[in-house]
Amino acid sequence: MAVAKASLKSAAPKAATPKAVAPKVVAPKAVAATKAAPGRTKAVKAADQRFQQAKRASILLKHVSDPTRLQVILILAEGERHVGALCAQLSQSQPAVSHHLALLRHGNIIAPRRQGKNNFYSLTDTGSELARVVTNLIG
Repeated sequence: MAVAKASLKSAAPKAATPKAVAPKVVAPKAVAATKAAPGRTKAVKAADQRFQQAKRASILLKHVSDPTRLQVILILAEGERHVGALCAQLSQSQPAVSHHLALLRHGNIIAPRRQGKNNFYSLTDTGSELARVVTNLIG
């Protein structure tokens, strides 16, 4: 019996252990550019600022990329609305409308106001600007 157990242990394949690989350290382009040419610091900062602005705009546009969310923005451009009123105007269920409102709220496009058990929503400054742009686009 002892021989059988020993042969089973030796027959089992050994698990391969992963080899540790040292990560490559790469200097960011902005740091490399400033070290290479000190006069380009302003250009690098300006490029980084443009990139950050484009990134913020991209995130904002993703929040309003749905037709229902655009309708919500246009409805709220007319004034503050209760969730129930938005549901009626959009012909959608309350959970569906609340989902869209949550996405717009997280994007700082709308702001909630609680009155008792009811939530009222209005546009933020960013939301008002978006409503103006959308209104100009659709005529």
